[in-house]
Amino acid sequence: MDVPQYSPLRSLVRATGLLLRGRVHFPRQRLGHWLEIDGRRWIIFREIRVDAQPGAAAQPGAAFQPVFHLRGMGARANMLFSWLPILFFIGLPGFRSKLWLYDPRSGDFSGWYHWERVEDARRYRASFAARFMIRRSLPGSVSFRILPAADGGTRV
Repeated sequence: MDVPQYSPLRSLVRATGLLLRGRVHFPRQRLGHWLEIDGRRWIIFREIRVDAQPGAAAQPGAAFQPVFHLRGMGARANMLFSWLPILFFIGLPGFRSKLWLYDPRSGDFSGWYHWERVEDARRYRASFAARFMIRRSLPGSVSFRILPAADGGTRV
């Protein structure tokens, strides 16, 4: 069951406020660059950053990395479609940034999300947003990894 702060409506309202206050950024410097993670090469096709809340740590405390293979949608279509759920996760408590990643060799997608705390990443793993990702993926193709900052969670 979702924690109340992890509801789609609450996230949408908070995300709208972040956008209106100019706290959401789409850096372009790394788009098209390759990133190697665990021996796999991923291309970065989008990045988003949300300014930290006042009083929050300068660096995120955890990273969340899903890997999945989509069902019934090609890579280009997903790259366009992936704009739609943004408002439903950037407003979640503790969200700091995300890199969208694609492995053209396997056709897999991934993301590298940064969260303020490990608990925020764990809650995201159990949220409506992660369940939506699972429903859109081939059965058995989804894996998740949470890395505390001390274990490399902020290296990307």
